[in-house]
Amino acid sequence: MHEEVATRTEFEAVIGLEVHVQLLTQSKMFCGCENRYGGLPNSRTCPVCLGLPGALPALNGEAVRMAIALGLALKASIREESTFYRKQYFYPDLPKGYQITQGPVALVEEGWLEIPGDATVRGREGALRVRIERAHLEEDAGKSSHDLDPDHSLVDLNRAGVPLLEIVGGPDLRSPQEASDYLKAIHHLVMYLGICDGNMDEGSLRCDANISVRRRGETKLGTRVEVKNLNSFRFLRQALEFEIDRQIELVESGQPFSQETRGWDAQAGVTRSQRSKEAAMDYRHFPEPDLPVLCVSPEEVAGVRAHLPELPSDRKARFQETFGLTDYEADMLVQTPMHADYFESVATLSGNGKQAANWMLGEVSRSLNETGHNLETLGLSSAQLADLIKLVATGTINLNTAKEIVFPGMLAGEGNPADIVATKSLGQVSDHNFVTSLVRDILTANPQQLAQYKAGKVNLRGFFVGQAMKAGQGRINPQVLNQAVDEALASEEAP
Repeated sequence: MHEEVATRTEFEAVIGLEVHVQLLTQSKMFCGCENRYGGLPNSRTCPVCLGLPGALPALNGEAVRMAIALGLALKASIREESTFYRKQYFYPDLPKGYQITQGPVALVEEGWLEIPGDATVRGREGALRVRIERAHLEEDAGKSSHDLDPDHSLVDLNRAGVPLLEIVGGPDLRSPQEASDYLKAIHHLVMYLGICDGNMDEGSLRCDANISVRRRGETKLGTRVEVKNLNSFRFLRQALEFEIDRQIELVESGQPFSQETRGWDAQAGVTRSQRSKEAAMDYRHFPEPDLPVLCVSPEEVAGVRAHLPELPSDRKARFQETFGLTDYEADMLVQTPMHADYFESVATLSGNGKQAANWMLGEVSRSLNETGHNLETLGLSSAQLADLIKLVATGTINLNTAKEIVFPGMLAGEGNPADIVATKSLGQVSDHNFVTSLVRDILTANPQQLAQYKAGKVNLRGFFVGQAMKAGQGRINPQVLNQAVDEALASEEAP
């Protein structure tokens, strides 16, 4: 085991991701067919996406605007003129026999995205700026299924022609963790921009990983292998871990290997060879004769820029400054636009951003995980949660009562927090004389524990607090209770 670790530290991985983002347009890239997941096989097709003779493509303008929005968010150059090409390859799920894609000039080129660097491989803390070589528009292929029929492969062309934005990152990543963080950053970004639903299970966002290894200190790149169609952050990390180890073993043993395309077998936990990797010449690219040059004016770019939403990195920084959140808290709360919007509403309505974060990352997150709901279906409005936070802040109820009785009641549909408090008589008891009398009764009822406390076993203070809280059915004001317990114990110790 120690030898394996030592061997791996002698090598450096070089990783670049190609991320495929399905755009949230209403229609497909080059035709009017509905762009929606699922449906009966081959029900959302037409002569254009079926590749029938004489059918002509028409470019989806909304897809262009979405690509520009991403380019602006990536600080990239938006090319005033870009072109569409035909990329030739023959496979049953591509009925035309070619894919329409952009090249050699893409609409979006030369941007960057910042992620945390992996200190375990870089030897230092700090942010990493990953280059974005380009982001180009293209159409998706259909889907082949090889396990639905024992004798045949089946093809569903509903996905054929769905608008794709392929984001080609530079070979700047050095570990599976950095690759995962980069993919998460892309995922967050496209969801905040509203250009993709981010559903990786349905293939809305997936990636191909290009990976090679070399000895540390070398500048020449090793033999590159592409691992195709990774549709989860976990699969990406696992596939890269396996492939790094596989390539290091081959290099160490002196076994040459060729550039190839591999697939990830999640059940076996291995990558498997699929085909030799094509070179650009194998695709026989040539200009798409049925589409003109795509021209984008500065005014069109300015129009898209004017409607850009607040980006996740900017929102995270604002949450930290405005609500006094830690880096971790703010990062968790901007995971999705829905979570960020909900939190900000609770924080604003309650006037207490820190407590809003505590509830969001505590009870709300726990409930979402346990029930499988999302914030829309949980049955808890931001105004209701804000009201609950205010009831605790004003001392109407204590935190335990809020968490153990009122919050579950709200989720069960018992009403607003104030109604639940009134119906169940949960109001917090803050009367000092009443609490002092209750504490005296507790001390009298527990002479043995009182004697042990007076003999030096001071941790029994917590016992008396717990007994008093239990006697008060959790409704005692903790501050008043703690003061009363301290006063009562001090009087017992007085000569």
